[in-house]
Amino acid sequence: MAVLDRWDSFYVIVGSAAGALIGLQFVVMTLIAQRPPKRAADAGAAFSTPTAVHFSTVLFLAAALRAPWDAITPIITVVAAVGAAGAVYALVTAVRMRRQTVYKPDSEDWLFHAIVPFAAYLLLFVSAVNGTLPLRDELFGVAGGTLLLLFCGIHNTWDATAYHVLAQSRDETKPDGEAT
Repeated sequence: MAVLDRWDSFYVIVGSAAGALIGLQFVVMTLIAQRPPKRAADAGAAFSTPTAVHFSTVLFLAAALRAPWDAITPIITVVAAVGAAGAVYALVTAVRMRRQTVYKPDSEDWLFHAIVPFAAYLLLFVSAVNGTLPLRDELFGVAGGTLLLLFCGIHNTWDATAYHVLAQSRDETKPDGEAT
């Protein structure tokens, strides 16, 4: 469809980045699995799994928006469904963050694990269902929501890696430098 042709390079780049970052997150999780913290499953459901979901959403949207659609309605439907489901998932993630006891989230955690993803999914939904905007503006809204999810996932993966490498190794060392 001609209206999406100008977005080809954008979604090739974003989709490739999301695919590579999903693979990188699997590598990080494999390395972390060698020294799992107590009750890691609760924290994983709150912090790691949502990041994989965000990367997968970006990859899915990149593929869906490059599919050879004959009309705009199926694309709008897919993006709206992804936005609505993602917004609900972001709320579920916030509940999981609050319930888990492995780690006490700070304001940055709430921002990047709950608020920004919710805003990104809401932007996807609103961009898809807002019939008053020109299609060009809606496509920029979808692109913005997609980039928010990608950058949020990058931040969260880096944050989790830094936490496990720095905080966990510090917790495993006694004050006099001897390992516990």
